Amino acid sequence: MVGGGRVGFLLPFVVRLNHQGHEGTRSCQRDAQVESRTKTNMMNTFVVYVENKPGVLTRVASLFRRRAFNIDSLTVGRTEKPEVSRMTITVDADRDQARRIEANLYKLVNVLLVENITHQPSIVRDLAMIKVAATQEGRSHVLELASVFRARVVDVAPESLTIEITGAEDKIDGLLEVLRPYGVLEMVRTGIVAMRRGSKSSVGVSPTQTMPQVALDDDVSYSV
Repeated sequence: MVGGGRVGFLLPFVVRLNHQGHEGTRSCQRDAQVESRTKTNMMNTFVVYVENKPGVLTRVASLFRRRAFNIDSLTVGRTEKPEVSRMTITVDADRDQARRIEANLYKLVNVLLVENITHQPSIVRDLAMIKVAATQEGRSHVLELASVFRARVVDVAPESLTIEITGAEDKIDGLLEVLRPYGVLEMVRTGIVAMRRGSKSSVGVSPTQTMPQVALDDDVSYSV
């Protein structure tokens, strides 16, 4: 009877321990899932407005080099304002790294505005010129493939065709793959340019404006 009483006395305590153990396990699993989503790398697209001055591109590229981020694509050109240039930068990074990149870009003197448009509705375009071998027998097939991808021939030579194509990266990659069996002699790509859809824009950016403050996350280190 005494032994049975002890078992009956300890049973609720054991049940509580098991319940707490299960709760702790579920909590750890939830934390692991959140961390996994945070650490998942993806291609991020940044639109960076900078002052149109010598040396700005070098400073931006050096920032990525110091932080050991590999730039997948970088394009730069003038905007509707001659004193402002616009960079489109794509880089493979997770969420925390993307926030750190944005914060570090704002620390550069010549940077006016940084926008991460990865998750926003946007128009993304890349341009490529592909020189492909084209004999008399295969020329018609190459022209047909270019037509399917809505590309256009910009140069014709006795043994080659140069094709220009504009579109999303996967479209250009698709054309490139079907042209490889014919022999790709040379290719050049501009890198992507991107613009948000809709009427919202950043036309008010100017070298004299006050830079917006980036919302900081306590869990992210923003050191340069």
